[in-house]
Amino acid sequence: MYKIAVAGTGYVGLVAGVCFAEMGHHVTCVDIDMEKVKFMQSGVSPIYEESLEDLMRKNYAAGRIDYTTDFKAAYKDADAVFIGVGTPENEDGSANLSYIATVARQIAENVEKDCLIVVKSTVPVGTNDKVEQFINDFLVNDVRVEVASNPEFLAQGSAVHDTLFAKRIIIGTESAWAENLLKDIYKPFNLPIVAVNRRSAEMIKYASNDFLALKISYMNDIANLCELVGADVQDVAKGMSFDDRIGSKFLNAGIGYGGSCFPKDTKALNYLATQNGYELKTIKAAIDVNKDQKTLLYKKASNRLITFNRLKVAVLGLTFKPGTDDLREAPSLENIPLLLAQGADVFAFDPVGKENFAKLYPEGTSDKGTITYVENAEAALEGANVCFIFTEWGEVKAVQPEAFKKLMRTPLVYDGRNLHNVERMEEAGVEYYSVGRAPANKKGLKEWKKVAVQPSRF
Repeated sequence: MYKIAVAGTGYVGLVAGVCFAEMGHHVTCVDIDMEKVKFMQSGVSPIYEESLEDLMRKNYAAGRIDYTTDFKAAYKDADAVFIGVGTPENEDGSANLSYIATVARQIAENVEKDCLIVVKSTVPVGTNDKVEQFINDFLVNDVRVEVASNPEFLAQGSAVHDTLFAKRIIIGTESAWAENLLKDIYKPFNLPIVAVNRRSAEMIKYASNDFLALKISYMNDIANLCELVGADVQDVAKGMSFDDRIGSKFLNAGIGYGGSCFPKDTKALNYLATQNGYELKTIKAAIDVNKDQKTLLYKKASNRLITFNRLKVAVLGLTFKPGTDDLREAPSLENIPLLLAQGADVFAFDPVGKENFAKLYPEGTSDKGTITYVENAEAALEGANVCFIFTEWGEVKAVQPEAFKKLMRTPLVYDGRNLHNVERMEEAGVEYYSVGRAPANKKGLKEWKKVAVQPSRF
């Protein structure tokens, strides 16, 4: 077993470190925040992720993992250092590599034995070459240091499972020494390994994520057309899913993708192409479709209502997906500011995302409208004039059509995740709008088109 240091304790770094410890390696996770380190040492995870805290406590008690701010000691005699720090997007869509550079210099100035540096963070193609050169520029001791690419493919909400039972491990190296060492580190996982060069590994990450983003935006585009021609996108998706070349995943239409990966990675790849004099037309289209899709329901509701001013608006779901407290690029962040600006009184429910959202929009404060955080979906719906469903949490799915009718002052529901059956909602007396499915109670296709289209008016 190997001595591994992991730089960064976010989704990528912490999950990787814990899973390496679970496989028997000795792991030290490095973070700059001492309070955060103390929490992790007590078994408390800084991120909401299923099964993570159980494994943190188990491996900390077994002495296989520790958490520290002392990067000098952690990097000094590590066999491998995995870099899992953030690479947030800059305003122009490029990746911010400043955190990578900081860690690279710390490693160069403190490593005292031959060491493999493994970049798990998502970085533009060619970054690992620069990281290796950067480390060699600042290297203090006469040791062998090489850089490998090892992109992650975990999904928030299932990150531990995705790491322990990955479909494949991608490793990008430039020498047999680096390839063999990295393969040996991953040997206990007993998973398929795809070994390529560094630049190919970097591109595999972007190509994979952006393909899934393309698939989502394509289905959302088809959904919008389905509304206009009277087709049902869920039936269309079902028919498509039987084709093995297409598959059944990522065919659900909705109000766009969010999170830490797809939005950032599509923009980063588009930026990379532009910098190299190439236009990625498909990626640009995916970005544009996703941007418009996020406020699709707000625009529909604005067509239906005179104003949101002083209306009670129920919002069910704040995070970008269930199973996480992550708000990055969530539809709620696009829609709630629009509602507040119109003077709406927003009552928001999310099982785990309320605290993070309240940091951005404190309860009761806004320029015009107000926002209140409630403990369950029923409290949000009580007396509401309109409801928006943004996240498909189990607690949100559990709300029955009859409950909307019973609790709301006006049972007007805009469902961004297509959770409910159109006919059942109509039978319950709910005026129901979703994505890619015309309302069952429409009075002819032409009248429906007046509600379904016209996004350019806003």
